[in-house]
Amino acid sequence: MRLPEVSFLRRPRGRPTLWTREFIISLLAYFFLFTSVTLFLLFPLFLRQFQPSRTRMGLIMGVHSLVAVSVRPLIGRLTDLRGRRTIALAGTGLVAAVVPFFHLIRGADALPLALRAMGGLGWGVGMTATMALASDHAPRARLAHSMGIIGVAGLVAHAVGPVLGEEIVLRFGFGGLFNVSLLLALLALGGLVLVRDRERPAPAPAGASPAAALLKAVGLPVLLVMASMPVVHGATKGAIDNFIALFGRAVGFGRVGPFFLAFSLAAILTRAGLGDLSDRVGRKRVIGPAAAVISLNLLLLSQVRGYPLYIAAGFLGGLGQGFIFPALSTYVIDVLGSANRGLAISLYLTLFDIGNGLGGPVFGAVSDLAGYRFMYAAAGALMLSAGVLFALKAPPSESFCKEGSP
Repeated sequence: MRLPEVSFLRRPRGRPTLWTREFIISLLAYFFLFTSVTLFLLFPLFLRQFQPSRTRMGLIMGVHSLVAVSVRPLIGRLTDLRGRRTIALAGTGLVAAVVPFFHLIRGADALPLALRAMGGLGWGVGMTATMALASDHAPRARLAHSMGIIGVAGLVAHAVGPVLGEEIVLRFGFGGLFNVSLLLALLALGGLVLVRDRERPAPAPAGASPAAALLKAVGLPVLLVMASMPVVHGATKGAIDNFIALFGRAVGFGRVGPFFLAFSLAAILTRAGLGDLSDRVGRKRVIGPAAAVISLNLLLLSQVRGYPLYIAAGFLGGLGQGFIFPALSTYVIDVLGSANRGLAISLYLTLFDIGNGLGGPVFGAVSDLAGYRFMYAAAGALMLSAGVLFALKAPPSESFCKEGSP
């Protein structure tokens, strides 16, 4: 007996291919740059020999992200005006130029702080521009799929970096870690040299702000609803990232690593296999259900008593995250237009990072007052409320798309 085929899961024939030479090379450049940076997740182990205070350690590590986030909106707009490849080369080149100076560090003083800040500048510039460059080489009909695949490259790099870094440190010390980080940054540079800048729609004239035009088109209340979705997504993701290991230990689980493995596996499989779903059925038709899945995941975590449910919650959360990232990021691109793609990507990442940064202290305070279970239930309720409000009030992104967009 043949089972009926679900129409929205069936892949249309004759769609343009995503896997062009330029997309593959720019994707590899992004992966090498990301891995180069994630090797430095082990940098606190290097700093430990100088016995810095926890505050000093946090400052040295945190300044990298702070600088990266602060430059993204400006750099995103600059890539629209000056070209992705040029900006990507400049940012990646700065990362490569900074890394050798880590060999000169002799204490947890101003030098590592300055180097981390400069590295964060290069990372913020290079990451934003390289993502925009890769997405430029994806067909318009496969834009969400391309963003999902780019997200997979980041997930894999984030997983590979610390594991690779530990092996390097064990065999060659931290000098070897710095050298491999430099090699990866140079590989990213080499890839960017081989990729051409695709011709893009002309950006809006100087003085014409895409944000102002959008505000005029939809009004402030609707714009706030649209902007709140990535912020809430980032905040609830922070509730998982920052507290799930502590929650697992509090419940009495000896190992929490399998939760992250299940989460990452589900996110990677979803983005790679169905990352183009919103390309075929529309962004809003994916964002709403994905928000509901994440809400269910958070509410399920609040009820966890046994290890199997803990792992199942991780897998369910990965599914929701795998669906929402490509759909929500391309929703922002659709709304601001292809001519402003760099600005759109940087704006989405900035809103997400703001939410992620706020989620830690806010949900931490909630857990201090009422415990982890109530915290996850509250995070689930917040995500569900944001998803429902977005579904009711946010306009469909298709209404903003121009004919002939690449």
